[in-house]
Amino acid sequence: MAYKGQGPFYVPSRLGERLMIPTRYVEELKTAPAHEVDLVGAFFKMFEGKYTTIGSRSTLHPRVAKRELNRHLDDILPAVKEEIIKSFEVCMPECKDWTRICMADSFVNIVARGSSQMFGGPQLSHNDEWVRSIIKFTMDAFIGAQKIKKIPEILRPIAQYFIPELRRIESHHATARRIIIPILKEREAKPEKPSDFLQWMSDSAVGPEKDRAFIASIQLKLSFAAIHTSAAASTQLLYDLCAMPQYIEPLREEIEASLAEHGSFTNRSLLQLERMDSFMKESQRFNPLLLITFERLITKDYALSDGFVIPKGTTIGVPTQAISMDPDVYENPDVFDGYRFLKLRDGSGVDDARLQYASSNLNNMAFGYGRHACPGRFFASCEIKMIMAYLLMHYDFKFPDEQKIRPPSLTFETQYLPDHTATVLLKRRPSPCQTVFTA
Repeated sequence: MAYKGQGPFYVPSRLGERLMIPTRYVEELKTAPAHEVDLVGAFFKMFEGKYTTIGSRSTLHPRVAKRELNRHLDDILPAVKEEIIKSFEVCMPECKDWTRICMADSFVNIVARGSSQMFGGPQLSHNDEWVRSIIKFTMDAFIGAQKIKKIPEILRPIAQYFIPELRRIESHHATARRIIIPILKEREAKPEKPSDFLQWMSDSAVGPEKDRAFIASIQLKLSFAAIHTSAAASTQLLYDLCAMPQYIEPLREEIEASLAEHGSFTNRSLLQLERMDSFMKESQRFNPLLLITFERLITKDYALSDGFVIPKGTTIGVPTQAISMDPDVYENPDVFDGYRFLKLRDGSGVDDARLQYASSNLNNMAFGYGRHACPGRFFASCEIKMIMAYLLMHYDFKFPDEQKIRPPSLTFETQYLPDHTATVLLKRRPSPCQTVFTA
C-alpha cells in the first residue's frame, strides 16, 4: 500500500494510537525542543525502560559516536575484522558438509563479539562473561518488555517481580559494573590509552558522567542497541540471498576485486562495495527493523506552522515502511531489485550519499532522521558488510528443501524482526578467499 503523505492519520498499536505525520512536518519537528518533542520518552515506552532500563537521557554516548567513533573508523576496523573472523571460528560448526544452522542465533554471537571489540577492545570481546551477559541482557530486556506490556499499567510495579526476565536485569548491570569498573581503573593508571568507545566515553565524560558505574550502565545499554540491530540486519540479508541466489556470485566477485585492490577492508573500501551496499539497502527497504521511525512523545499541545496542532500526550511517527513501498518514491516498489540503489547512483551521474545504506533522508528513515539519527550507523554498515563478506567468501548456503519461501518477518508492535526459528544449510567452501580473512 502506497503512502502519499497527504495528511496525518492515526494507526492503532498495542502501545496505543500513533499519529502518523507526513514527511513535510519532519523538517519542522526535528529541531523542536527535546522536552516538547521527546525521542527518549517514546523509546522508554517502546521498551518499557522503567523496568528494562533501556533508554537514557544522557548525551554522552551520542556525543562520542559522532565525534570519535565516526572519525576513528579506520583505526578500529582491522581489530573488528579479526574479531569477526574469530567469532565465526568459535560460533560456527565445521560445516564440512551441508549443516543446518539457526543463523539468527549465530549472528547474535558474532555481532556481540565484533561490537564488543569496538566498544572495549579485547578486554571486552575476549571476556566470555561479558559477551554472555550482553546477549542475555538483550533477550531479557526485549522479552521482559513484551511480557509486562500485557499487564495493566497500575499492576506493573508489582508484576515486574514475577517476570523472570525483568528480575535478571539488575544482575546484568551488576556484571557490567564488575567488568567495566576495573578496566576503567586500570586504564586510568596507565599513560597510554587504547582507542575504543569505552575510553572515548571516559575521556569525554563531564560532571556526573564521570561516575564509573554510570559508564558501565551506558555500555551495557549500547550493547543492546548494537546486537538488536546489526544481527537482525545480517539475518535478513542471509534470508534474501538464500531466496535470490543469483546475487551471490556478483557479490563475491565485487568482494574479491576490492580485496585485490585494497588488500584489506577500510571504511573507504567498504563504501566502494557498491553492489553489496545496494543489496543491503534494498533488503532494508523490504524489511526495516522498525515499521515506524521518528517516534516522538509530544509533551504539550504543539502547533505546527500550518496551524495543525498535535495534542499533548500523542506519540507521533513516520510510517517508514509505507514510504519505502510508495510508487511515487520508488519505481516498482513491490519488486526486490538488489541493484536498485546502484542503478540510481549510476543514473544520477554522481556518487549520491543519500543512496547509500547508512544514509538518512526523508525517503529512507530506517536510521531515523535529524540530530537523533542513529550516530552508530556508519560503524554498523561496516560491521555488517564485513560479516556478510566473510560469510559469502567462506560458505555456500541455501534454504532446506522444505523451506519453499523466504521466512516472513515477524511484527512485534512497530518492530519488524527476522524469524529466529528459521534454519539455513551451510557448507564450507573448498577455496575461500584468503587475502585478508586471516586473523
